[in-house]
Amino acid sequence: MAGETIITVQGNVTADPELRFTPAGHAVANFTVASTPRTYDKAAGEWRDGDTLFLRCSAWRSLAENIAESLTRGTAVIVTGRLRQRSYETQQGEKRTVVELEADNVGPSLARATAAVTKTTGDRQQGQQNTRQQSGGWGQQQAPQDDPWGQQPRSDPPF
Repeated sequence: MAGETIITVQGNVTADPELRFTPAGHAVANFTVASTPRTYDKAAGEWRDGDTLFLRCSAWRSLAENIAESLTRGTAVIVTGRLRQRSYETQQGEKRTVVELEADNVGPSLARATAAVTKTTGDRQQGQQNTRQQSGGWGQQQAPQDDPWGQQPRSDPPF
């Protein structure tokens, strides 16, 4: 939506993501990112950790399924999305309000790891592709043969 503030958080996933499905069949993944700021203490000549922020995150549809397949506890991630506030009532009747990050994009932090990216295909994208095709989007178009990003890497050397 227009006017929303997009934020980016980097940190570590605290537990394996939880993947669930709504009654309508939409996937939703929930996970928590722990982000600890570090500052350099000149007087002591050392780095010091600040207070850790634990931020609950959620993602929907194919992003949710990709997160569930790709991330595990301890993975260093970068999450971009919008803060959402929601209120609820506990079983004891107490009213609570929480702030969560609704993720638009999630990726591994390559500052501390490497990643092998695999383009998703198949059933997970089928519903998304059909929706795009009906709405005049990119649908199920195939990548041109000369598109190196649309093809699997070669296993034999090119020379």
